[in-house]
Amino acid sequence: VALGLYFPRKEYMENVYIDEPAGTPLLRIHALKDSHEEVARFHLCQNLIVPRARPQENNWFQIREKTGLLYLSKSLDREDFNMLSVGNWVPLSKVMLYVFLSSHPFQEKDCDSATRTAVSLSLINATAPACSSLTARQLCFTEMDLSFQIKENKPAGTFHQLQLPSVHHLCQNLSISYKLLAAEGVPFRYNENTSSVRVTQRLDREERERYELIAKCTVREGFREMQVEVPFLVNVLDEDDSPPFLPNGTDTADAVVEFNRKEGTVLSSLTVYDADTTPIYPLESSRKKYTGTIITDDPWISETFRVEHIFDEIHFSPNGSQVRGTRHEY
Repeated sequence: VALGLYFPRKEYMENVYIDEPAGTPLLRIHALKDSHEEVARFHLCQNLIVPRARPQENNWFQIREKTGLLYLSKSLDREDFNMLSVGNWVPLSKVMLYVFLSSHPFQEKDCDSATRTAVSLSLINATAPACSSLTARQLCFTEMDLSFQIKENKPAGTFHQLQLPSVHHLCQNLSISYKLLAAEGVPFRYNENTSSVRVTQRLDREERERYELIAKCTVREGFREMQVEVPFLVNVLDEDDSPPFLPNGTDTADAVVEFNRKEGTVLSSLTVYDADTTPIYPLESSRKKYTGTIITDDPWISETFRVEHIFDEIHFSPNGSQVRGTRHEY
């Protein structure tokens, strides 16, 4: 299993209506690579997770191995809905399935070990609404926030498609177009032909940790035009790739010890900055990352003096954008 491939979203959500025909596309899932050689393959493992009931065999959903397009392989009828909503008469039932990611052809045994993401499906006890009854917001964007996580130092790649496959499939009389509004020089590109968004270069979290863009959608129906804008956020995930550094390059501090100092007296201090990581919880794991040690052969010194380590989160401002880091004080 390639550990390098990963999903740029923590979870995906979509609505499924009764009697939508087999073949209806529901949503497209993307993967990003650790190295150029990797090929992303998507796979569904057998069961649907149904709240408060035992898992059901998945007879309705399939994913295209090479493109990540999740679609209905069988129409969901009322009988299916009643079974998946555990017999309760409810207007909506939620089920979940897992999409798995691998760089080689998938085998069922990989379901336990491969990288996965959750897809939450709202099964709605009604037929799909007419396109004319949907708001511009519903035609343009799902209920999910457009929020993504991209690892630093990884190859460029496509990580989202703005056009909703299900709406595009059902509402062919409407013209729906998108734009990605961003400052100059931001490393993201929108492709109008495929409606996909791509990160165009390797990112560096120590340069910038968060990008805030806007996705703009225009819906045209005859002479009527509606527009809607939503935030489009990219968080850059950290790799431990920058060494800690000392202010002024000073790695030594002199300590003068006078007689009759009280216990707890601070004799000397040294500060170390780490732009790479922020304090990790539990805090013990941050404390173990760097340790302060007195190097001595004299047992009296070891018993009489100790190094204390405190640390807190600080902000650096490269290029005017705030990046979190850690200040360690010894």
